[in-house]
Amino acid sequence: MESGNELKWRKQALKPIDTTRRSSSSKSEEEEEEEEEENKNSQKTGEEEPLSPSSRLFHEPNFNVYVIAIMGCKTRIYPDVVKANLGHTLLRHPRFSSLQVMDERNKGGMKWVRTQVDLEKHVIVPKLDPNIDSPEKFLEDYIYNLSKTSIDESQPLWDLHLLNLRTSESEAVGVFRIHHSLGDGTSLMSLLLACTRQMNDPLALPTVPIKKKQEKKNDHTWFWRITSMFWSSFQVFLNTVVDVFMFIATTLSLKDTQNPLKGPPGVEFTPRRIVYRTVSLDDIKLVKNAMNTTINDVALGITQAGLSRYINRIYGGNNKAEGAIEIDNLPKKIRLRSTLLINIRPSAGIQALADMMEKDGEAKWGNWIGYVLLPFTIARRDDPLDYVRDAKATIDRKKRSLEAIFTFSIAELALKLFGVKTASALSHRILSHTTMCFSNLVGPLEEIGFYGHPMAFLAPSSYGQPHALMINFQSYIDKMTIVVSADEGTIPNPHQLCDDIVESLRLIKHAVVTKGLA
Repeated sequence: MESGNELKWRKQALKPIDTTRRSSSSKSEEEEEEEEEENKNSQKTGEEEPLSPSSRLFHEPNFNVYVIAIMGCKTRIYPDVVKANLGHTLLRHPRFSSLQVMDERNKGGMKWVRTQVDLEKHVIVPKLDPNIDSPEKFLEDYIYNLSKTSIDESQPLWDLHLLNLRTSESEAVGVFRIHHSLGDGTSLMSLLLACTRQMNDPLALPTVPIKKKQEKKNDHTWFWRITSMFWSSFQVFLNTVVDVFMFIATTLSLKDTQNPLKGPPGVEFTPRRIVYRTVSLDDIKLVKNAMNTTINDVALGITQAGLSRYINRIYGGNNKAEGAIEIDNLPKKIRLRSTLLINIRPSAGIQALADMMEKDGEAKWGNWIGYVLLPFTIARRDDPLDYVRDAKATIDRKKRSLEAIFTFSIAELALKLFGVKTASALSHRILSHTTMCFSNLVGPLEEIGFYGHPMAFLAPSSYGQPHALMINFQSYIDKMTIVVSADEGTIPNPHQLCDDIVESLRLIKHAVVTKGLA
């Protein structure tokens, strides 16, 4: 039986999302004809548009990467409602209603070709036993088995799995799977959010925190301002030179230290166990405010602490005796780096993507990706706050570098001079010489509904990358979801790794409170 709330949400969801804009004056027939002609032209242009070089890289066998977005819902999911609304939103985006085919006129190239989308092939609703003993384990295994497969290239490269499965955090779960050639992770998550609306206002898009620009201080003389400007420019220049040198060295031979998190060759072809934990965003903000850092600094800090804790246990022989984890079993120096894939072109905002789906407008889209190599501190710290201080120092330095722009340019040059195969091999070499991937995405500030289904959490991840480990942070209202995607052959207990990161947050928060910083 449906509860009163479920019936309310279903009635609201059955109304397709209103993508029209209110206007004080109606359009004339001539204006409507012009708009229709523009839409036809834009569709024609979309059919002839070639795949970007970065998108073509994701079609190489060693770069067949898929983005996964797990969406927990507070109510049962109604497939008929979802299908009805997809046609008004997601399918209006040309990438989600186009095939990727070989371009006969451009040997070795590919292009987008618009096609009719059969939602029955894209929206999968498995029949589930209502008496499943462990829903969480079933969901993990379902996604694990999903990561063994790929999407048939005879259709647009995305699908949506709707599981009416009650877990400890949700009443049902939706799993979006999207091939990375359709766009970078940030753009894809923004597009997903553009398909949602605020539960308190069904016409309002989600609001996402915007980074505030620091106000320029004018309390210095012109001499000191000019001196400061030159010094900042010199720092950017110097950091960029060092970072590009390290990038080239990593491409050639510089590898991370062999460690328990580094996968073997061919790890990109293995399935992934994706697990997640939800923590309080207020706890992270408490640490952030007390230490005058950013949420990203704290996320990186607790990740470093959690990885150090996990690796230390393994070097100690996985001794679970009380107090054994406090013994320092780590080697003196471990080179462990994360590869960050940075979209160097400003990502299309939620409003811009909603406009794109509404009237086939233009929005910046695609894979324009540069690499940033982020070193992690793996060590035992007497003061847990040192992990956050180390993270802040690392990120502050990376902010004063043009590494992503230069690495993107190097990759583009390699692609033009040597072709997709060689560029793919070079990119794969860089990633395989590092240990993991890391990302932190900002989510909505208020409760949102996916076509009227109120969401409980968001958990993005991916599989197919040449890393045995990927860690994602995703905020949503007052929660932060920590997502671990792991190759079980390398990391047999990803749940423990997730728990170590959560425990590190608890210890760091406790240190802040104990020291009276909060």
